[in-house]
Amino acid sequence: MGRQGQVGGLALALQKAHGGLLRLVLLHPAKGPAKPLASEVLTRHLLQRGLPHWTSFCVKYSAVHNDQFGRSHFNWEVKGANYHILRTGCFPFIKYHCSRAPRQDLAAQNRFFTALKLINLGIPTLLYGIGSWFLARVTETVHTQHGPVTIYFLNKEDEGAMY
Repeated sequence: MGRQGQVGGLALALQKAHGGLLRLVLLHPAKGPAKPLASEVLTRHLLQRGLPHWTSFCVKYSAVHNDQFGRSHFNWEVKGANYHILRTGCFPFIKYHCSRAPRQDLAAQNRFFTALKLINLGIPTLLYGIGSWFLARVTETVHTQHGPVTIYFLNKEDEGAMY
């Protein structure tokens, strides 16, 4: 097996282990009611906000199917607007920071952030998630094809703000 196959196999194994651990911790069975994809929540939130210059929010792992596992820094296009997405799992949430910016090659940054999370065993992101659990009091409902999903903010965002 070539290096590419080994890396892909490791990523798949990590994704399966991560999903199993989440089901165990969240006490959710492997099968259950359909949940929206995390990527759908991201896209619909950006659309609901009118394609803002930036936004930063959390969504509960238990509310979505985590289809962006292993992606830490990437481009995301919505209706012709490109966003640089910084994304991390910070249990019990997935945290997104989105900044509208021209498309760039973010592969090196993605590898760096992913390696950093692996090296520190995810402890800082876990602490960030626990802190967010206590501090995130501003909410918004995102409407998806599988029903409404609540997203959480650490601060109230000013609509239309550049920063």
